[in-house]
Amino acid sequence: MTAHARASASTRLLKLLIFLMFATFAMTTDSVGTIIPEVIREYRLGMTAAGSFHYASMAGIGIAAILLGFLADRFGRKSTILLGLLLFCATSAMFAAGNSFGMFVILLFVSGLGIGIFKAGALALLGDISVSTRDHASNMNLIEGFFGVGAIVGPALVALLLETGTSWKWLYLIAATLCGILILGTVLAPFPRSAGRAEQPADPRDAMRMLADPYALFFATLLMFYVAAEAAIYVWAPTYFAGYEGPNAAIAAFVVSIFFVLRAAGRFIGAWLLARFEWTAVLVICSSAMALLFWIAVVGGRAAAVFALPATGLFMSVLYPTINSTGISCFSKSRHGSIAGFLLFFTCIGAIVAPLAMGAVGDLAGNTDYSMALGGAFATLLALLCLWNFVRQPVAAKLAERNTGDYGVGDLAEGSLRSVS
Repeated sequence: MTAHARASASTRLLKLLIFLMFATFAMTTDSVGTIIPEVIREYRLGMTAAGSFHYASMAGIGIAAILLGFLADRFGRKSTILLGLLLFCATSAMFAAGNSFGMFVILLFVSGLGIGIFKAGALALLGDISVSTRDHASNMNLIEGFFGVGAIVGPALVALLLETGTSWKWLYLIAATLCGILILGTVLAPFPRSAGRAEQPADPRDAMRMLADPYALFFATLLMFYVAAEAAIYVWAPTYFAGYEGPNAAIAAFVVSIFFVLRAAGRFIGAWLLARFEWTAVLVICSSAMALLFWIAVVGGRAAAVFALPATGLFMSVLYPTINSTGISCFSKSRHGSIAGFLLFFTCIGAIVAPLAMGAVGDLAGNTDYSMALGGAFATLLALLCLWNFVRQPVAAKLAERNTGDYGVGDLAEGSLRSVS
């Protein structure tokens, strides 16, 4: 086998591993909306307290992202991914021994740390095996497509477990088993040499320094607004439709599942779209359609929301991976671990603060109607920023610089591989 053929085979294997990593942790993080009503019933909690199942893991991911994202740049992609997978696997397995709400929250926080570590490493690795900023965006949509598959399987599995009288904790035991397979695959897979080298060794301050970088802050803001709108559906939609007996009530029980199916399908389509059309135009169209559907749901009530809210998934699908990958692409590959961690941190800020605010509003109002209106407000802010980005093109020069820089010119492009990175 030629060096080029070996490099191509290795790239396919690494992509498969990343796909499965994202699908596995999505099974757990995107199942909280289905688990929360059960937790409220079991432990007699309010919406804000029960939402800790979501806040805990997001807090862990965010802290790991901002403080430990540099590990992928300092110690290599493989070592960082293995560390995160081991932590996620161990904490998921420990759910078997848990029997208290407090213990579950702690386990979710620690598992979030593991997710944050291996996700930053995997996103940095994705940059290494991409040959252009456009290829990077396309690959990110494919990866997020598999994340969407995991987000479909997880809630469906929880629903099946509850229907058969089995504890929802089995979801985490299944995730731990899958994670064990991923650990083995990561150990055996050959990783590419990093395409670039930082002038100075990476350290925990790298992500913090990006607070002064306008490109990093712009994409971080976009991601916060996106995740804030998304969380309104996958965290609170099951509670929003709880007890609904109006028109199409049968569909209401599957709103989150339909949302995830459409989001996953849209992400695979997004990889095709971004290979052919300008990313700024795609963001404007999709974010505007998402915001419009939110307001249709708010104005039309649950009878309209039963169709409008899941339909947002089709348009949300392209937004997160495109914003995330483009933000990472604005920086040299030697800094991809740090920027991935920085953006992931702000993603988690949105995923914590927005659902917390929605839960608090729901508790104060006695229902979740205003929670969905808040989601619509976040979606509208995102659409406005995407429109500004389309008109002003603030990062066009930066992306052109990167395309003529270290994309496609590193060791991977030359077919050089090593067993560890």
